Amino acid sequence: MIKLINRLSITQKLTLSFLLVILVGSLLLSLPITHYANAPQTHYLDHLFNVISMVCVTGLSVFAVGDVYNGLGQVISMALMQIGGLGLVTLLAISSFAIRRRMNLKESNLLQSALGKDDSYRLKDYLFNVYKITFGIEAIAALILMIDFVPRFGWGHGIFNSIFLAISAFCNAGFDNLGGNSLKSFVVNPLVNLTIAFLIFAGGLGFAVWMDLFRALKKYLTDKPIRRRVFKKSLSIQSKLVLTTTAIVLLAGTLMTWYTEAGNPDTIGRYNIFQQILISFFQTVTMRTAGFATISYTATDSSTNVLYMIQMIMGGAPGGTAGGVKLVVVALLFLLFKAELQGQDHVIYHNRIIASKTIKQTLTILIFFFTVLISAYIILLDLEPNLDPTALLFEAVSAIATVGVSMDLTAKLSVSGRVVIMILMFIGRVGPITVLLSLMQKKSKSVRYASTELTLG
Repeated sequence: MIKLINRLSITQKLTLSFLLVILVGSLLLSLPITHYANAPQTHYLDHLFNVISMVCVTGLSVFAVGDVYNGLGQVISMALMQIGGLGLVTLLAISSFAIRRRMNLKESNLLQSALGKDDSYRLKDYLFNVYKITFGIEAIAALILMIDFVPRFGWGHGIFNSIFLAISAFCNAGFDNLGGNSLKSFVVNPLVNLTIAFLIFAGGLGFAVWMDLFRALKKYLTDKPIRRRVFKKSLSIQSKLVLTTTAIVLLAGTLMTWYTEAGNPDTIGRYNIFQQILISFFQTVTMRTAGFATISYTATDSSTNVLYMIQMIMGGAPGGTAGGVKLVVVALLFLLFKAELQGQDHVIYHNRIIASKTIKQTLTILIFFFTVLISAYIILLDLEPNLDPTALLFEAVSAIATVGVSMDLTAKLSVSGRVVIMILMFIGRVGPITVLLSLMQKKSKSVRYASTELTLG
């Protein structure tokens, strides 16, 4: 078995690590010891679906976590979401470093791929910083949530619920243990909304960007003469691209949601302008692969749901806990379009030429992503003829983008329909390019062919 595993490629090992966690987690959460005594009757497939959703940090669920899983089950759920967000490979690696065991070259390459890091420089320090950022942000956010939750639920449940939500939100998992209404009871609660929104933003920003920001902040505090240009000089091209694209998506998404829903009394129409903006902002943030909801998406306008599906597909930044095609891919697609319109030979950002290999990978990810999504949607239409086609598309996009929002459809799916959604969640979390490479890993042949030109229109 060990020899067989050693023969697998890096991408295949990453895929296998997620499958292993899913198998163990589903077996644990299907045990009666993890359920309430009076919990509704469930089957292994129900727990498998939930565990895939947890490990793939999606949020779709066939039943509410707080209705079935007891304290032990919810602790296991938190562990699965944390492992899903950070990856089993990073957990094993930090354990090895903790016991002072040196990693060989193959293990280093595997860890580097799991972290989404371009090089192996100071890999150990990078990994420890990832965990420091994760646990630090989760701890601070949990303490803030306790301000509201402890008076509301009491000390025990207030602290536990705060920790559960902090882990789930930072990992962009979208699960809560408050019942079947997600965060609808907190629709205009600024403390809960803004704290959860920050956690989602933090997890989806990417660890490399956070480390860039911390380095820039440190330089800003120590090098007074260059404070005005420190962030411009210190941030990498990728960090600038991620932060700029994130700001545009959040601002545009908030304004467009407010515009399409302001007159809808079933969503935000009955609230004042400040509450409307808060609700619109939260939905825009959560659509970047988080899965929490403060309004019902069965009540939102059709145009709003189309907007949400576009946001889900965009996702968050690479190297974080978010899903989707990733914002860098979206930004590069726009830059490619801009370069073609301007007649440029290269894609340029901040006076830097984007490598052609990166552009090819961008197009490959998009083609594979939409091929899987459209194929799965067609299958769902065939398997679920009695369900709303728009709601099915919303569910499929939510699954492959690892968002976890739903038009109240998940529990209505047949067994076959749930299997399709589970496959989409898995592909979405492991990553389209990782899945594609794990299935088609072959050595490329260095053969040069004659070039030709084609007419496109």
